[in-house]
Order: sequence, then C-alpha cells, then structure tokens
Amino acid sequence: MPMAPAPQLKAGLFARNPAAAKPADGAAAAPKAAGPKGVPIEHRIGIQASAETIWKVIYDLDRWHEWNPLYPRAAGTIKIGAALDLTLVLPGQAERAIQPVIVDWVPNEQLHWKLSMMKGLVKTVRYIEIEVLAEQSCIVSNGEIFGGMMGPTVAKQMGRSIHRGFAGFSEALKARAEALERR
Repeated sequence: MPMAPAPQLKAGLFARNPAAAKPADGAAAAPKAAGPKGVPIEHRIGIQASAETIWKVIYDLDRWHEWNPLYPRAAGTIKIGAALDLTLVLPGQAERAIQPVIVDWVPNEQLHWKLSMMKGLVKTVRYIEIEVLAEQSCIVSNGEIFGGMMGPTVAKQMGRSIHRGFAGFSEALKARAEALERR
C-alpha cells in the first residue's frame, strides 16, 4: 500500500515546529507543535503554473465537476468552519456524499478540512498544499491523515484506492492549472 512520509502541514492548527533546538541563551526551547496523529496517504506532483493559478482552480468549487475525478460534485464556501458538500469517487469504490468541515485555508498555499466517519471511529484531516519552487513552478501535496480508533485500519484496507484517487486528482489539477497558465 502506498504510504507517504509524515506530511509537514504548513499552518494553523497543524503547524509543526522543526526548530526544537535549545536557544543560545540557555532558555528552555519552545515545545514542538503537535500535528494530527494518524496514518498519512499522500500524492505529490510538480505543476508548471503559479501558486495563484493553482489556487484559482482549487478555490473554484463550482467548477470542480469540469476537471476533478475524485470530487466530481462540490458545493460550499471555503471559509473556516464551513461545511462542504462533496461527492467522493474512489477507484473501485461506490461514490458517496461527504460533508467535511474547513479547518484552515490560506490563499495560494493550502486548504485543510476534517471529516468524521463511522460515528467518530475514523477521523481524517485532508490537505491540499502548494509549495512554490519558482514563479511558475510548484509542488502540490495532496493527502489525508487517517486517525481515530479505526483510521489506521481504514487506511490500510483502502490505501491503494485512496492513493490512486489522489493521483487522479493531482494529474487533473496539473492539467487544468497548466492549461490556464498557457492562456
């Protein structure tokens, strides 16, 4: 099953503090920020487009049906605390409606949402993050962290299908953003 290294979620609730060294003045170091716990599944892809163009594609939920094989129907508003109404289509699985809640977003950088399933036994944090390499070159990390009592089991059982779904999302996002960038 494709598993990713632990993601380095960028901001807000999920920020990690890589600088845990003791300060030079001998004072106690600040504690490391704890990221979400669980099993990560991630797909990363290089996109030859600006972060602004990539974000424009991600932010426009009303047009996800035009390019997005993983979420062919999306509705809602990207704002903290807002619930989205998505149809999730994983390879080899029946489509299903999900209503994740936005927990963090930063224009041109990231979108994070959380979802609770199976009466709270599976809790996930979904992230789409844009890392700028150059003016028209970015890496997009597209993944999910599976936590809760049954999260690791679900990740293990469905990991290949989830990873293929993320790969399809990434490839479609790349094609859409690069086409817009060429216009």
